[in-house]
Amino acid sequence: MSKIFTDTSTDGVWSGNVLTDSIAGQSIGILIPNSTLTFAQAEYEAGCMAWRLQNAQTLAVTARGWGVKSGFNCMGSSMIPPVRVNPNDILTVFPLAVDATSNKSNALAWVTTTKGTELFKGTAIADNTFTALTTAVNGQSLGDAFFNSTLRSLSVQCEDGCTLVEVQIIDEMGGVVFTGQGNVRGPDAGSRSNHYNIDLSGLGIPIGKGWAFKVKTVTA
Repeated sequence: MSKIFTDTSTDGVWSGNVLTDSIAGQSIGILIPNSTLTFAQAEYEAGCMAWRLQNAQTLAVTARGWGVKSGFNCMGSSMIPPVRVNPNDILTVFPLAVDATSNKSNALAWVTTTKGTELFKGTAIADNTFTALTTAVNGQSLGDAFFNSTLRSLSVQCEDGCTLVEVQIIDEMGGVVFTGQGNVRGPDAGSRSNHYNIDLSGLGIPIGKGWAFKVKTVTA
């Protein structure tokens, strides 16, 4: 069984961006409670977008991922670990539009540590300039949000057409603890995914106070 959920969403927030069934207008928990979700194909018009499955009462998140530009979805790459849909669950999205300013771009990142997973964002990132991403909800740095935990994985989605040149984990003294090279995504030459510009797991990096997560990008 498959269902379509839609919403006209507001950029830069989770709040209010709840997807409802295209036929009955119900949230996912009400429409298909206790079902098992095995894939999710999320689409946006332009920019970049994260999605999550969240319990509206406890706020616990049981599934999350990336959207892709409309028309570039692939069911085979949209499979997720099976998750049971709770009757209180809702699907929400966090979109960012394409930055209209020349030589600037927007980006999102899922960051997972031993303390949990948070969405990070960066807006108006100047080309070829390392810029720190902060938590999407309260604007905390990597060190403030995840001090005294271990970085497990990170996944970055830049706006359409943008190249992720590099990511860095920076310590409190400005030293480079970790660096990784990214790529383009989507229909551009050299792309390996429609969903992410870089996707890393098994990192095992202890995070200190004052640390930062930075990206360097180049617009289309």
